[in-house]
Amino acid sequence: MSSIGTGYDLSASQFSPDGRVFQVEYAAKAVENSGTVIGLRGKDGVVFAVEKLVTSKLYEPGANKRIFHVDEHVGMAVAGLISDARQIVETARSEASNYRSQYGAQVPLKYLNERVSMYMHAYTLYSAVRPYGCSVVMGTWNDYEGPQMYMLDPSGVSFSYFGCAVGKAKQAAKTEIEKLKLADLTVKELVKEAARIIYLVHDELKDKQFELELSWVSKDTKGRHQLVPKELASEAENQAKQALADIEDSDEGDM
Repeated sequence: MSSIGTGYDLSASQFSPDGRVFQVEYAAKAVENSGTVIGLRGKDGVVFAVEKLVTSKLYEPGANKRIFHVDEHVGMAVAGLISDARQIVETARSEASNYRSQYGAQVPLKYLNERVSMYMHAYTLYSAVRPYGCSVVMGTWNDYEGPQMYMLDPSGVSFSYFGCAVGKAKQAAKTEIEKLKLADLTVKELVKEAARIIYLVHDELKDKQFELELSWVSKDTKGRHQLVPKELASEAENQAKQALADIEDSDEGDM
């Protein structure tokens, strides 16, 4: 009974006999059904890349973005239920705005991460609410601490990462990220690597169409979170497609 969640998954505040909270696990499952999101932290900044799945040809290109500005210096990429994620973005923006009005300075990412992760965790404590079905990656760069990046789970758990992945193909993406020497790479190099990884882990059979979203916050942008310029993003996408084609050709050659 405890292993399948019968009776123990009706409330987010109830533990099963073997110590699991099924509602939190269901929220994590919602994230795993989403397109892959990766964050890479290099020597001079942070890069976000999102595989935004397009389920209909009728959708307008560029709609329902999954990369957001929290503050001018903080970017956020989201995986999971987009409606839940927007609420997390609004909460983060509110925290950043309150900090700025109270202290007259930009909110430190460490503080913002703690506030947002506590907010997400609070929604796993009461039976009247449910956990947020999304995971978020936040990143920033400044002169004093350099690049910083955090990933927050639906449970409210957060860690600081050099490279992270969440979504459908997170395990394959993590394997590719682990091959990179992130501390030695610039953000321009990371953009190309991020595009390559997203194209590599994309499942052509299950999900035909997707849009690649890229953004960065770095020394080059003077600590401002911005979308990657179109020329560089297009170049990165073309190189990623070429790398994928080369792999497919080599596989056919081996056969």
